Amino acid sequence: MSEYQTASWRFGVVTAVMAALPLALVARMAYLQILPVEQGYEFLQKEADARSVRTVEEPASRGLITDRNGQPLAVSTPVTTLWVNPRHVDYDALDVREIAKILDVDFGELKARFNRYRNRQFMYLARHLSPSQAQQVLELDVRGIYSQREYKRFYPAGEVAAHVVGFTNIDGQGQEGIELALNEQLVAESGSRRVVKDLKGNVIREIRQEKAPQPGTDIRLSIDMRLQFQAYRYLKEAMVRYQAKAGSIILMDAKSGEVLAMANQPSYNPNNRSTVTGEQLRNRAITDVFEPGSTMKPFTVGAALASGKFDMTSIVDTSPGRIRVRNKTIVDPVNYGEMDLAKIITKSSQVGTTKLALELEADEIRDVMASAGLGQAVGSGFPGESVGVLPYRDKWPLLEKITMSYGYGMSSTALQLAQAYTAFANDGERVEATLFKRNGESPKTRVFSKEINDELTAMLQTVVEPGGTAKRAQLQSFTAGGKTGTAHKVGKHGYDDHRYTAFFAGLAPMNDPKLIAVVVIDEPSQDRYYGGEVAAPVFSQVMQRALEMTQTAPDKAAANEVATL
Repeated sequence: MSEYQTASWRFGVVTAVMAALPLALVARMAYLQILPVEQGYEFLQKEADARSVRTVEEPASRGLITDRNGQPLAVSTPVTTLWVNPRHVDYDALDVREIAKILDVDFGELKARFNRYRNRQFMYLARHLSPSQAQQVLELDVRGIYSQREYKRFYPAGEVAAHVVGFTNIDGQGQEGIELALNEQLVAESGSRRVVKDLKGNVIREIRQEKAPQPGTDIRLSIDMRLQFQAYRYLKEAMVRYQAKAGSIILMDAKSGEVLAMANQPSYNPNNRSTVTGEQLRNRAITDVFEPGSTMKPFTVGAALASGKFDMTSIVDTSPGRIRVRNKTIVDPVNYGEMDLAKIITKSSQVGTTKLALELEADEIRDVMASAGLGQAVGSGFPGESVGVLPYRDKWPLLEKITMSYGYGMSSTALQLAQAYTAFANDGERVEATLFKRNGESPKTRVFSKEINDELTAMLQTVVEPGGTAKRAQLQSFTAGGKTGTAHKVGKHGYDDHRYTAFFAGLAPMNDPKLIAVVVIDEPSQDRYYGGEVAAPVFSQVMQRALEMTQTAPDKAAANEVATL
């Protein structure tokens, strides 16, 4: 072969190879990217997915809490949380001072956090920011700073309904009140979706939703915010007026047992808990117990009537205004002399009640109180609910029987006392209390016969009339009835002579009771501490407004018109 032929052959081979290279490249690209070949496409696809495809949590909203009319008491609003992967942060572009300024945090503290977390993979930068504030940080375009949507709990009623509703922590878990009691029902179940992200963590394409988010269950309470505000307002005014340590009020539907209002003092703002103390957090109406004192006397009189040993014409001689039982002297403010059963209630006679109890078995008194729900959990489901104490003895010491007859040596919560008084509004049947809107019949327990109950409610009405111990509980346009209570508080060495709890339990209107209210004022100022002076006026204010707002027909006006005719 000649030298020319050799060169021509080499040139042809080189030309063929050069021409084949683009074809080989195209074939390789098709092999890797177009044709579903396992060793090519799937390998590279996995590598790409590992770097860009992510599973993103999709948060869901916690259940709504509303009052009985649908007014929101706890809502979840979308917010933005910023987080950082310190290993991915572009520290050359990081302007800590500018971020601190936007987030309104201390520059030195934020810088120290970045240094402390530098070798970790996660750090919260700020949680629950408004979208606009979070966007200001994101616009700094610092690699390694990411955002995610969360929900923040907001309480429109603020401190007015704080003790009932409660609050959640920053992670959306219930900590107090209904938020804690029904946390499992309220909590939402987050969903998830597969997405493609760019190098800065931004979602550029959604692949699919793997799991749909499930919002929490909505809860409707029995509370009526119109009445709740009135109860809160008048209780707070009384706290200031009487310089009291604490207080509670419950307003209950007499027929259904639904709690329409429940307020406590001191209270707190669940939207800003930076300065909240443990004392402010307690829902005292459910958690705190006290000796119910004279509010128990109607139940003792009811037991006396049920025993058959007494009737409405029975006379009890209370002279000389005191009586000695074992080593204890029981006294009345004055010598009331001979009294019928109604007058014992009207004047709240300790001596008269004691003489009734001396004629009764202890279990006759206790059984009536137990039927009224004393010494038993109401079953509200509220965290920290107290059961109270209603003693039981195989053999009753005489003095313990006597003190129980007028509400000492036992304890009750305000909610238990309100529930007990539903018996007077339902022909002698006690209705179970509830914090949730009821659908259907309310469970009931017989406490008195209808005949005895009619006699007791007539006695309760005399308490607020001239000559009774609670004239300040009278209403402007409705008849009312109830019972005062003033109990010494227990100190380190027995009962304290200068510390009291004042309370009033009552119902209205008396022709057909619609509402029940219990007012408790803890440690009012020493110059005014009787239930008739301190708690009764709050009852009057709240009950009058509540009956008007629920459009109850005035029965006092009707009675006056009949008298005029």
